[in-house]
This record gives sequence, C-alpha cells and structure tokens, in this order.
Amino acid sequence: MDILLKNLKVIISAGGSGIGKAILESFHTQGAKIATCDINPHLVKTLKDDYPDIYAEVVDVSDEHAVQSFCSNALEKLGGLDCLINNVGIAGPTSKIEEIDTADWAECLNICLTSQFLLIKNCVPKLRLSENASIINLSSAAGKMGFALRSPYAAAKWGVIGLTKSLAIELGEANIRVNAILPGLVKGERQKNVLMAKAQRLGKSFADIEKEAFSFTSIKSYVTAEDIANQIMFLASPMGARISGQSISIDGDTKMLT
Repeated sequence: MDILLKNLKVIISAGGSGIGKAILESFHTQGAKIATCDINPHLVKTLKDDYPDIYAEVVDVSDEHAVQSFCSNALEKLGGLDCLINNVGIAGPTSKIEEIDTADWAECLNICLTSQFLLIKNCVPKLRLSENASIINLSSAAGKMGFALRSPYAAAKWGVIGLTKSLAIELGEANIRVNAILPGLVKGERQKNVLMAKAQRLGKSFADIEKEAFSFTSIKSYVTAEDIANQIMFLASPMGARISGQSISIDGDTKMLT
C-alpha cells in the first residue's frame, strides 16, 4: 500500500539507533526527505555513510542553543517541514524516590520532555506552512500507568501526554495534528537494561522480572521498533488527517507496570 509519504519532509530526533533508527529507515523506504540528530558521533557518521541523502547532525537535545541551531540547519536542508517526530529519550535512574539524585532527575526530564518542547518551539513556524502537518511525540506506557522505582521517567512521559493534548488543541486551527505514541515492553538493549536494573535492585533474576512484566500483558511478546514505526508512518500520512490529540498505546494490552 502506498501511504503517500514520498517527499514528506521529516525531522526525527535520536535517529541513530533503536526506535529512532527504525522510524528513519521506514520513512526512508517510503521516499521521505529526512533530517535527524543523535548525541553519539559514531552513530551520526554511520548514518551519513549509509544514507548520504539524509541530513544528520550531532546534537545534545538538552541544550537549547544546540537544538535551535540544528532545527535551523535541518529546515534549510529540507526546504520546509511536514512532520516532527520527537523520539529522543533516556531510561533515567531506577531507584526509590528518596535516593534519586536531583541531577539525574533533571537530566531525565530535560531529555525526555523539555527536548520535545524545544524542538516543537523551533519547528512549528514551518509546520504551519505545510498542507499535511503533524507532530508525533514518543511517550510510554509509563506515561499513563506510572512505574514504581522509575518516577523521573514516568513523570516525564506523563508530561509528554499533557504537552501533546495541549498542543493538539492549540495548533488545531493551523491544521497541525499532534499525537503521542505509548510503547510498552520494547525489544532492545534499553528495555533489557531497565529490567536488569530492576532485577538487581530487588535481588531477583532477570528471568523472574521479565516473566512478571509479561504477566500484565495480554500479548506475551515484546513490541518491536518496526511496530512503532508503522503506526507513526500512518499518523504522518494523509490517512491520519483527522487523528489528533490521541495517546496511542502499542503495548500488547499492558495492564500495569511494576
């Protein structure tokens, strides 16, 4: 099926690995024009080598001036913008609230939430000029359920949902649709590290923690990065033209995060 993404102008944050890389590859296959950033210079170099038609830059998204510079460069290279995908995020600390360092709390919120504000702020003027404008923010199942021992991450991801809904209302008159994606247990190193950190914290085995996590899902398998990319492509396409203000779960029907 042709979902009409050819020549769509897209910015994807943290496109060098994981979910971001899967999104980038999916849009590239559809013929979209892409700009991306990542904090890892090696990943950015690899992207430039593998995809010479993609604009890629090393950026710390918690740095306001760096984000502003990247957006200016990316928008110039793309010649406009149709879709902003706020994918960047970190896991944050796994710890009891009274043991969390203030700097770790701030870093998690800055990267998972404030970066989205910064990218949106700098991209909205160009999105207003698009005939198919959308913003897609990555939240998490933790953004609607909470997550014990992961309060900075959960707080940031709840914030993403609030930001998404508020901007859907605010930007609706400009025909800019804004949605959030809420992944559950995603296959990959980051999810593995989160479960391992929890296992260590609770003195349990990784297998026990993983089994417990899946006990609260109807579909007993990991979500893939491609599952998430597929939903995002639909939302960015003209087929998603009337979908806005939604928090869309891709989590195998997860009932709880423990």
